[in-house]
Amino acid sequence: MEHGKDKWIVRRRLGKINLEEWAATGADIGWEALGSLLLAVTTYNVALSAEFPMTGFSGIAMILYRLFQIPMGLSTILLNIPVAVICGKLIGKRFLVKSFRCMILSSLMLDYLAPLLPVYEGDRMVAALITGTVGAMGYAMIYVRGSSTGGSDFINLAIKAVRPHWNLGTIAFLSDVGIILTGGILFQDMDGIVYGMVINLLFAVVVDKVILGMNAGMVALIVTEHGKEVAREIDRCCMRGSTLLKAEGGYYHGQKEVVMVAGSNKDIYQIQRRIRETEPEAFIIVMESYEVHGEGFKITRVAGDI
Repeated sequence: MEHGKDKWIVRRRLGKINLEEWAATGADIGWEALGSLLLAVTTYNVALSAEFPMTGFSGIAMILYRLFQIPMGLSTILLNIPVAVICGKLIGKRFLVKSFRCMILSSLMLDYLAPLLPVYEGDRMVAALITGTVGAMGYAMIYVRGSSTGGSDFINLAIKAVRPHWNLGTIAFLSDVGIILTGGILFQDMDGIVYGMVINLLFAVVVDKVILGMNAGMVALIVTEHGKEVAREIDRCCMRGSTLLKAEGGYYHGQKEVVMVAGSNKDIYQIQRRIRETEPEAFIIVMESYEVHGEGFKITRVAGDI
């Protein structure tokens, strides 16, 4: 009887795990599809119409389209194959598979869905701003799900795997400068180079801000003579753990304690308000934090383990 019950428990747990995996895969595909749609629209319906150089493999595909009328989605896939083979070991098999799925999605949308939508024919600077901000949001949606659209993303993320302390947006900016210059010189469009650089800069800034914003938080340092009491108040008001550090006053050399606590903007606001009420003589320093790791904090990673 017990043996049968154990089997039922195992099957139930396995079913729960499979259900969670399917839900995660569905969420990945949903975000990839939305991000790919934003990229397809900004590339085909805005950037191509404005005829300025684009960044990454989209820029190379756009050059090939303008020269030889090769569908941009098809040329993107063909360009990706050798790069994927070269960078595959650095970026990992799982990330490579997810990226190919996203690459196919974005290529289909670029070649078949985007042409059905209206084309923007307004001011070129406005087109550059739309492409840079909306396109970067599309990239960020894809990156935070541990995927990419392939192409220069493979190269950029392979570089980040070797140099993890470099910002992804900065790597992308530097790698795309050459493509923008090539497109501008090839079509003798110096203004296009300026617009391309605007797009490239917006991509770098927005992608970094969105990705860092996913993991950002606040840190409060509370200097007090009653560290344990302050720590208990922090736990009561927002259920956040804290760390007590021994300190010494610089003027009177009295013994102090520094209570360090990390949390969201809302958590830190509640902590500040509570400490002012219960410990009005405490000295509070609040700082921004780009990333917080540990129990109680969910970290969003880019490209799997990268």
